[in-house]
Amino acid sequence: MKKTAFKNILLGMVALVLVISALPVNSVFAQGESQPKHEITPENLEKVWAHQLKAYEKMGKLFSNLDAILTKAQARIDEVKANGKDVSTLQSALDAFEAAIKNAKPIYQSMNGIVTAHQGFDSSGKVTDQAKALETAKQMREKMQAFKLKMNGTGKAFHEAVKAFREVNK
Repeated sequence: MKKTAFKNILLGMVALVLVISALPVNSVFAQGESQPKHEITPENLEKVWAHQLKAYEKMGKLFSNLDAILTKAQARIDEVKANGKDVSTLQSALDAFEAAIKNAKPIYQSMNGIVTAHQGFDSSGKVTDQAKALETAKQMREKMQAFKLKMNGTGKAFHEAVKAFREVNK
């Protein structure tokens, strides 16, 4: 029973890590920079914006559940440690991930201004001003890249630590 609970918590953490570490970062180019393979059309911008909004919403859901997930994971690690298992690698990976996610949260919060203003897009995500829409998409992309940079691979490291822990403690 306890192994199942631990697996569920770790699966939740792994899912959280994978979603955050695999956040899509779309390329949007301004004229004069390296030309993209496809022409920048309003339809392309609408697709990019929709994709960015979906990623932003997923991040929001994860942040709203983050404290509960981290608390459960820590409690389970403490329980496993009390049973004599070596959890040092897993604990340090969780600590690094937790610190990184807390440092990256202001970047996520700053995305709210971009999403709320949605300059160049109407409320349904349709382009109203292509130049402003392009700039909005670029700003969102920069924020997402900054978020990923702030995470500094801790999500993947935690995922690897969980895999290694499971392998050793089958």
